[in-house]
Amino acid sequence: MATRDPRRRDTPPPRTGSSEAETLRGFLDYLRTSVAAKVDGAPEPEVRTAAVRSGTNLLGLLNHLTYVERAIFLGEHVADWQATFSAAPEDSVAEVVARYRTAVESANAVLDGCTDLAAPVPRPGAGSQPGSGSRPGKPAPSVRWALAHMIEETGRHAGHADILRELIDGSTGR
Repeated sequence: MATRDPRRRDTPPPRTGSSEAETLRGFLDYLRTSVAAKVDGAPEPEVRTAAVRSGTNLLGLLNHLTYVERAIFLGEHVADWQATFSAAPEDSVAEVVARYRTAVESANAVLDGCTDLAAPVPRPGAGSQPGSGSRPGKPAPSVRWALAHMIEETGRHAGHADILRELIDGSTGR
């Protein structure tokens, strides 16, 4: 069992702009950076090993968040959410982290064009009409809802990742 380092290496919450959009995006990016850092550099095979009875593992959490980013902000359809909690055996830690960062970059590119938080999230390549994109019949959520949901989703799984990484090698902090 790893010994606990009495010095926490936490990064404080972000200082954001004063607008609602700047605040939401600032906190979401803060959480995104934190969760990616928890996985980046984690050792094999522990990064894929379930440390809890549910089967949750560190690499699977980041793989799942990649799918959530792409579904919420890019309108991609996910047929089996449970399957997103596992990375393919041939996927390296670096590849999963890179895919997550690419999904975040793509999501931010969509968000950069959003000026009205009440408007639906635009679906790339399909205009900005609700229900457009690769999710026919499902209206796009508002930008505000999408940001709030991603903060909740990423924060929840960042907490899981904190615990799983500490169990792997004693690493703590953001």
